[in-house]
Amino acid sequence: MTLNRMDSATYLAGQLARAFSRSLNQRSEALGFSPGQFPVLLELWSQDGLTQKQLLDRVGIEQATMANTLSRMERDGLIERRPHPKDRRAQLVYLSDKARRMEEDATAAAREADQALFAGFRRFEKELLLEYIRMVLENARKLESAGALAPEKPKAD
Repeated sequence: MTLNRMDSATYLAGQLARAFSRSLNQRSEALGFSPGQFPVLLELWSQDGLTQKQLLDRVGIEQATMANTLSRMERDGLIERRPHPKDRRAQLVYLSDKARRMEEDATAAAREADQALFAGFRRFEKELLLEYIRMVLENARKLESAGALAPEKPKAD
């Protein structure tokens, strides 16, 4: 029996993620960041001076993806890496002045991206959908920590 893609939560979640990314991308380009950098920016706006490992744990992406993202952010003048004072192997990631100045505009752009995609939703419908998404993500975290979800394998170049 063939699965209808419109009945597949996995398919729909992927489509939804791409739609939100495209919506944010339209607004973020002018500000100087990409949608893939936004989760890192959010974490650093919340707590500056995190290690790459701390960012990995908070953002939930693969190590190679995080390394590439941080390299691009450093190239674009959004972050600075400094030696960890107690661990010679680690570096601390700090926001640049440029990234600090863009926080208000970037978070406003993200809100606009959300609002555009939630057009026509009543407030309780949006809140309910967000609660359902949080529940699914919590289930995914539980399954992953129990080893039921295999971590992503690095993509071959």
